[in-house]
Amino acid sequence: MVTPLSSTGIVFGTVLLCVSLTPSLLPRTFVMQGVLCGFSFAIGYFIGILAKHVAIYLGLPQPSRHDKRGILFVVSLAALVAAIGFLWQAATWQNSIRALMELDPLDSAHRIKTGAIAVGVAGLLIGFGRLFQIVRRLFALRSRRFLPRRLANVVGIAAAGVIAVLLLNGLVVDIGLRFLDSSLKRVDSLIEPDVPRPSDPMKTGSEASLMSWESLGRRGREFVATGPHSAEISAFTGRPAMEPIRVYAGLNSGQTPAERAALALEELKRSGGFARSTLLVVVPTGTGWIDPEALDTIEYLHSGDVASVAVQYSYLSSWIALLTEPDYGVETARALFEAIYGYWTTLPKETRPKLYLHGLSLGALNSQKSSDLYDVLADPFEGALWSGPPFSSPTWRMATSGRVPGTPYWLPKFRDSSVIRFADQYSSAQMPDKPWGPMRIVYLQYASDPVTFFETSSVYRRPEWMQQPRGRDVSSSFHWFPVVTSLQLLLDVAAATTAPMGYGHVYAPEHYIDAWLEVTQPQGWSPAEIQRLKMFFKARRGSMDPV
Repeated sequence: MVTPLSSTGIVFGTVLLCVSLTPSLLPRTFVMQGVLCGFSFAIGYFIGILAKHVAIYLGLPQPSRHDKRGILFVVSLAALVAAIGFLWQAATWQNSIRALMELDPLDSAHRIKTGAIAVGVAGLLIGFGRLFQIVRRLFALRSRRFLPRRLANVVGIAAAGVIAVLLLNGLVVDIGLRFLDSSLKRVDSLIEPDVPRPSDPMKTGSEASLMSWESLGRRGREFVATGPHSAEISAFTGRPAMEPIRVYAGLNSGQTPAERAALALEELKRSGGFARSTLLVVVPTGTGWIDPEALDTIEYLHSGDVASVAVQYSYLSSWIALLTEPDYGVETARALFEAIYGYWTTLPKETRPKLYLHGLSLGALNSQKSSDLYDVLADPFEGALWSGPPFSSPTWRMATSGRVPGTPYWLPKFRDSSVIRFADQYSSAQMPDKPWGPMRIVYLQYASDPVTFFETSSVYRRPEWMQQPRGRDVSSSFHWFPVVTSLQLLLDVAAATTAPMGYGHVYAPEHYIDAWLEVTQPQGWSPAEIQRLKMFFKARRGSMDPV
């Protein structure tokens, strides 16, 4: 016999389901919304069950078995009506975000499909919950043979909890991550026919290179082969340009992070990277990807007189690594920085290149952790551009928490702005009345980026960045609700790169240009030329969009 659902659980579950339909930072598809609704209802249902057990434990009066049937019917009907009403409003709420991000409005929220997915997900989770109860009762009953009743109940809960955690870690986390890692490793090893091996002996992966073309991995080959050439840069600027240098060591280039970093250093020396005026130490995202919008723009701004070096440390997507292993890649980032910086400090200051750091997403987090201010204070690097810094970034959190009073959480000002500045798609880091110090650090971030603004504490309190005034790309219909807001933000983190360029976690070249201007201060560019460069990248982006 199937036990009927709890009316108390349905009430709590429906409340959470309904508010989960309200907007958050990013637009959602009906599939995403259905999954979110299902999880929200299930969690609300479990909260309701817990509240019911607390009431029973406290001795509060409970309805009779006959009354429960009537209450369950009325509650179920009211829950259905409430869910339909909120589903009817879902498209309007989603369009409040889409309008800010210049997307076409939705004609429909696909209410039936969303509801069906929500029912399926909620049913599956509640089923697992009931299985947990069966295991708990089994252990509790067996324990009552030699333990007091209440202590036996505690043993039952503990035993079921341990089994659930072991299954979650073993099946979902361990096996799931191992499967993802092995699958992505195979994808990374594929040789793309449209990415030919470089014929230039000075290029990484060429016949003369210290690293084979195959060892670079898919992302490394893409990084090395797809950058702009000197002729393209010169054709745009009308000035002589150099061929940019890009060095990349894949996971298969060496056995350990130290070996890969040492190999990258030697390759950088071989290709003449230390003879360039600008040297960029880049930390990739979790998959090994480097944002071409970030690298292409700085190479145009400096007429190709740029050398970039990076080392891969993972195949996993950044959001998976960020949520499961926040310190993923720190060892590799530190090994690379120490190798490059250690050699750079031995060079004459008047002739060596200006040294900068860069990273996007998890790359930004690891890049920040790659060096210690006290270790470089005697001979500091020039600066850094960190885009989409994850919420756990220590330097970012320090600067944001210590912001000048009155400045918003999503675009703060830190002290006198001589070392750290923040920029978004509406405001650059340029401050003519505030001179830079010897080190220039810019954080490029969008207020709608969940990777940057996710907070674990959103389960029980409203994040500071939701206070007024809000970022211009955050919906005014986004309200905080206990538990649900954290679920919404978790989903946003997983879907962060599905946002249109210039919003969410997808950073646009024109905003990189403004940030690089402040960090590296290239010479010879007029405001009109900068605007023309931005339009060039916008047009290039448009030509690459899928039809």
